[in-house]
Amino acid sequence: MPENTHRSPNRSLRLGVAGPVGTGKSSLIATICRALAGEIRIGVITNDIYTDEDARFLRSAGVLEPERIRAVETGACPHTAIRDDVTANLAAVEDLEADFDPLDLVLVESGGDNLTATFSPALVDAQIFVLDVAGGGDVARKGGPGIGRADLLVVNKVDLAPHVGVDVERMLADATAAREGGPVLGVSRHQEDTVAELRAWVLELLAAHTAGTHAPQDPGPMAPHVHAEDEHDHEHPHEHAHAG
Repeated sequence: MPENTHRSPNRSLRLGVAGPVGTGKSSLIATICRALAGEIRIGVITNDIYTDEDARFLRSAGVLEPERIRAVETGACPHTAIRDDVTANLAAVEDLEADFDPLDLVLVESGGDNLTATFSPALVDAQIFVLDVAGGGDVARKGGPGIGRADLLVVNKVDLAPHVGVDVERMLADATAAREGGPVLGVSRHQEDTVAELRAWVLELLAAHTAGTHAPQDPGPMAPHVHAEDEHDHEHPHEHAHAG
């Protein structure tokens, strides 16, 4: 696996954004870009299995110049391209950095996966894991490496909580407990105070990266699990753990 060892202040901060399907990862990236594009130089890499849908969404949103948003079609399970073999994503990040040198921040969006998916530190310097209130108020209590050990857990779309019967304060408290006090933010792109908190967190991380004081952490390999297509194959279950 390629090693992400070059961490000079002149190399961008590479920030991964992961989480289940539909939690609003692309929307969160758009929010970060809107909040910071006037201050820092940003690029984006998106991941989809067979399409460039997320990249096209971000380009159409006008949050960055279209050329700064590039897509990787992974052709496999999303976690494969962000953890098991990061070659395609790492090449895309390095090409983007070379074409728009210097960049301050490159956001790498994972394809939608489950609660166990995390980025390899060979690819990113830090990672955000995204949940949303529509997924249920209890989802934060289910844990997993992304929830427990990502650099930041975002509970997204908090403005929708009254419409889906979720107690946001309870969900945030559960998330904080699951992370043993690690940072948790409730975010809505429609609530300026939450966007300001997210913006401040990214800028603080960028300052630490530039100063050389941020040390990338590995949230840990995926736990042994069975894929959905195997759950109904009782004669030949295939429980396994992906490489760390």
